[in-house]
Amino acid sequence: MTQTTAQRTATPRHYLMCPPTYFDVVYAINPWMDPSSPVDTAKALAQWEALRDAYVARGHKVDVIQPEPGLPDMVYAANGGIVVGGRALAARFTYPERAAEGPAYDRWFGTPAAEGYRRLGEANEVMEGEGDLLLIGKLLLAGTGFRTTPAGHAEVAERLELAEQGIELVPLELVDPRYYHLDTALSVLDDGAVSGEVVVAYHPEAFSPAAQETLRERFPDAILVGAEDAAVLGLNVVSDGLHVFLSDRAGAYADALKERGFVPVGIDLSEIFKGGGSVKCCTLELRPETTTPSAVPALTGTALASAVVASAVLADAAATTAAPAAPEETR
Repeated sequence: MTQTTAQRTATPRHYLMCPPTYFDVVYAINPWMDPSSPVDTAKALAQWEALRDAYVARGHKVDVIQPEPGLPDMVYAANGGIVVGGRALAARFTYPERAAEGPAYDRWFGTPAAEGYRRLGEANEVMEGEGDLLLIGKLLLAGTGFRTTPAGHAEVAERLELAEQGIELVPLELVDPRYYHLDTALSVLDDGAVSGEVVVAYHPEAFSPAAQETLRERFPDAILVGAEDAAVLGLNVVSDGLHVFLSDRAGAYADALKERGFVPVGIDLSEIFKGGGSVKCCTLELRPETTTPSAVPALTGTALASAVVASAVLADAAATTAAPAAPEETR
């Protein structure tokens, strides 16, 4: 395991989420979905609220798009589009069951809540948003193989004006149908802007040999995640540069994150998992034209350890109250 002395720093982010008001599994368009398995919508909503509250508690802004009847997968906001440099492009989905989600997210970008973002409309090619498009610094990692097409990549590069922003698109082919979106097989953890260390994690077997070679060349110090944690969608995470919000079932991966200086925040999304998604799937990051957020004070070494202990104490105290317990940071 690679050790690190990098200083991890949390920076405030802006997220868009959609409550699972109409969440259900009524069709199967990925290997995780089983329409015969009942869904507890109230439990899914409580889990979603715990994730949203975990973001807000750590200084992040969360906007909420209203769910629409008949769109049970709208909770997976990351698939709704991509926002880079203030430019917002809504998705075009592979399957007809999700086709109406693209226009729904596009409409949100025309509301006052999205003021400051340039609304580009829907994609013309198949492009499933941040499910397959993960930004890390000046690289846009672009998954293909099951959903987003190479033509979709080309359209994203053109309409988001990636070249003008100095961003390089890096295609990565997925080969395991369980990991049908890039964000189920790869985590963006730190872009190195503050720490000086670029960090990703991925499950090698989810990628083609050529994509594996690309990842080894681009990220030689990546965290490699095994089959057990990948199979609980442990790689489907959101990171603010310090805190990594992930499935509470990804134990070995959480330990690896701590060794690299991150603070894992375990979230129970077991009900939402039934649709084939986890933390990242529920979270679309909104990146403004000028991304110069004020950094949350860095926590490293003794300060980091103290923060984790303090968080644990607070969580234990909260557990004794009548209110539902908030997600604990992994100890």
